[in-house]
Amino acid sequence: MFFRGILHKTLRHMSTSQTGILFDVDGVLLRGRSVIPAAQRALRKLLDPNNNFLFPVVFVTNAGSCQRHQKAQQLSHLLDVQIAPEQVVLSHSPLQMLKTFHDKCVLVSGQGPVVDIANTLGFKKVVTIEQLREHRPLLDMVDHNRRPTLPSTLQTLPKIQAIILFGEPIRWETNLQLLIDVLLTNGSPGCEYDTQPSTQLPVLACNMDLMWMAEAPSPRFGHGMFLLCLESVYRKLTGRELQYQALLGKPSLLTYQYAEHLLRQQNHNRTITTIYAIGDNLMTDVYGANLYNRHLAQQRADTVTTRLVAQGTGSQVTVAQPEEELTSTAAQCRSILVCTGVFNPRSPLLSDRISLVSETVFHGHRDLVLEPDLVEPSHVVVDVEAAVDLLLQGEASLRPLTLFDI
Repeated sequence: MFFRGILHKTLRHMSTSQTGILFDVDGVLLRGRSVIPAAQRALRKLLDPNNNFLFPVVFVTNAGSCQRHQKAQQLSHLLDVQIAPEQVVLSHSPLQMLKTFHDKCVLVSGQGPVVDIANTLGFKKVVTIEQLREHRPLLDMVDHNRRPTLPSTLQTLPKIQAIILFGEPIRWETNLQLLIDVLLTNGSPGCEYDTQPSTQLPVLACNMDLMWMAEAPSPRFGHGMFLLCLESVYRKLTGRELQYQALLGKPSLLTYQYAEHLLRQQNHNRTITTIYAIGDNLMTDVYGANLYNRHLAQQRADTVTTRLVAQGTGSQVTVAQPEEELTSTAAQCRSILVCTGVFNPRSPLLSDRISLVSETVFHGHRDLVLEPDLVEPSHVVVDVEAAVDLLLQGEASLRPLTLFDI
């Protein structure tokens, strides 16, 4: 009863300060399809007697092989709480803001219903890797038994004008080969390579996670690992770095701006003062939240930059600007790191934060600059329930936890 009284007083205080919460999914709430035990307990503490969230809540995941309503249904079922599609941000969700590309013919790479995903986001002319290999069967030579024998479903293959990388594909060798074919022929695969092109096709990449946490004891390869392979092949063949028109998903600023936009919508368009971002990955969740906090501070100091992806890190990435303006009105974004996913304080690989961001071992994307301050979480806690307890009791009344408390 005493603790419940503290919570009710805290809830009244936090509701007047307009707090918003961003939850990562894998490694925080789930591991694969298994629910982390603390997850349901944590979410129940955020519900009122009618099972509505007490605060604006958005689930921000770098997953991208499904649509928002599908992810909302999955989370609702697994976590036993009602979650609306408007409370979900996938790695590709901000693409709907990049309307400049919606009328272009785009080649999409990933898995799941990639055509439906692209159409829902606003893209009208979509070609899949599978359609490309059916139309140009001699391009995919690694597995001779997979050469298509049926005629293409496309009467003619349109010139490809941009590439969208939704997430890690199933057959990496096929996707790497055909993506290189498209890049080095300026969108006309089947022609001879031009290894010194004057311009490069726009590439929009979603999800930079090098690794992610499923049921296995150690993290699994993520889309960031596939991007690393693609960049390496492109650099080997051309002597140049592969350039991205946009990098989306955490830790990009555009993703956090979009998430704050959804938080404000839940808050009846009233300003969110403090955002708590709970995650398990130093290089995505903590880096992204701290990068966004830096952006908010710069904005308050009237030094807002025009770049929306990897800004403030020294990145040279070129960024596509959204046609609809996304404003950032929060005062701060606080990062809370949990130890149930990629980050494990007892793991010899990940326990030393300094080694993770050293010159020799850096798990962030190539276009993110190594800055120790950006991977320093505001708090480190055991699990998501401890994170919720911390923010409910009021950050000011608690001593920030460190690795020595775990």
